[in-house]
Amino acid sequence: MPPFLGRLLVEPAPLSWFENKPWHQWVVVGLVCVGTFIGQLDATIVQLALPTLGRAFDAPLQQVSWVALSYLLAFASFLPIFGRLCEMFGRKTLYIAGYAVFITASALCGMAESFEQLLVFRFLQGIGGSLLGANSISILVKSVPQESRGKALGYFAAAQAIGMSAGPAVGGVLLATLGWRWIFWITVPFGLVAVVLGWLALPRTTGNDSAKTFDWGGALLIGPALILTVTALNHASGAGMVSTFSLVSVVVAAILFWLLARRERASSSPLINPALFRIPAFYLGSAAVALSYALLYGIFFLMSFALEHGYSESPAEAGFRLALVPVALGLTAPFSSQLRERFGVRTIGMAGMFLCLAAVVLLILTTADIAHHRLYHTVAFILFGIGLGLFIAPNNTATLAAVPASLSGAAGSMLNLMRALGTSLGVAVGAATLAWRLQEDAGTDKSWLTASSDTLLAAVSSSLPALAILAVLAATAALMATKETSEKTAGS
Repeated sequence: MPPFLGRLLVEPAPLSWFENKPWHQWVVVGLVCVGTFIGQLDATIVQLALPTLGRAFDAPLQQVSWVALSYLLAFASFLPIFGRLCEMFGRKTLYIAGYAVFITASALCGMAESFEQLLVFRFLQGIGGSLLGANSISILVKSVPQESRGKALGYFAAAQAIGMSAGPAVGGVLLATLGWRWIFWITVPFGLVAVVLGWLALPRTTGNDSAKTFDWGGALLIGPALILTVTALNHASGAGMVSTFSLVSVVVAAILFWLLARRERASSSPLINPALFRIPAFYLGSAAVALSYALLYGIFFLMSFALEHGYSESPAEAGFRLALVPVALGLTAPFSSQLRERFGVRTIGMAGMFLCLAAVVLLILTTADIAHHRLYHTVAFILFGIGLGLFIAPNNTATLAAVPASLSGAAGSMLNLMRALGTSLGVAVGAATLAWRLQEDAGTDKSWLTASSDTLLAAVSSSLPALAILAVLAATAALMATKETSEKTAGS
């Protein structure tokens, strides 16, 4: 690693006045919570705003989806890289830099004059979000004593739930009153306060890797591999998987992933620890994590277009209705651990995914019922949120419990990466299936902007079975993971 980078990342000392206060640790917890809050707020706001942004820039579905995907792919591609740099050089400076990059990019997104500019600024915003995501849990855990960590992690989870729940509602109001640019500007004041307070209050951290080695090969491979994979899926909606571009993208992505796997196995300091993938219960549980988040954001994507364009609801009304999903999820998740202890992770997980599947089926059957769609969708969104609340937390806990303590840090980072990849998958699947169905129903010369309400709702209804498949795959992966855990326990 170049010496100048180490000098650049020298951390400022916190203000002594903060350090001497008994509540200093809770200021640090608050800063971390602000970061996860604005990250979740931004993610769900943008999902709701995709139809509005598509109309503002006259963009087809394949392009509109990249407003979300450019952020998510930047986040996922840089997360392992920043995680390693933080281990080597400490976390404070990079965490503050994450806030600075995120809010700068947010302000630029709100000032974008072209669709291409918006995509570039969203990618930059994803880099800032990745810096925050790579540091948040580690800073929180190291700043709070053992006896208070449970409480601190509870605040962190609450901030995530509040951000995710507030996103659709706040975004809907902003879109209906101030316009789409404010969905990006809304996070800037929070970030500015966090930058100043973080500089003054965050404690210094030190790198714990004396070797100071960095896996440049892995860093150069992981981003292009992810981007090509999602690009191929997104492009397939318009040209089909038999197109030359899609096939070349898939082949090149497969080669890059193969090279990445070889590189990580040979590296003394891998970005992604290959030992994790020798634990079936972990990699199956991780797959279930990715698929559950794909299911969540696939619903957000498809139903945003259904509510705003199909039923002609205002962004505010659509936002408050979509907010039912994260609200139900957030209210259910705290009780899921108690239910897991009583009934077992397999029973609760399967029950949760059954509710998700039932909600998707209800949406499929009732999308065309314009007169009663508010009632049906309210029930479906609540069922869906409860189902994910029952599934996600127990599955995360069981997945992390499958790895030894020495790999817990790497496992936590991998779960963060799988959430980001799952979100990207959900948006890509939603965009690809909806674009495909619109082409089948309305003809290739028509886009979603010119499709009638009936045509778009029919396309949404015929796209939803793809999400039902994701639900079945998530349940299968989780079931296989718990089976692996049970067999390992019985064998020992």
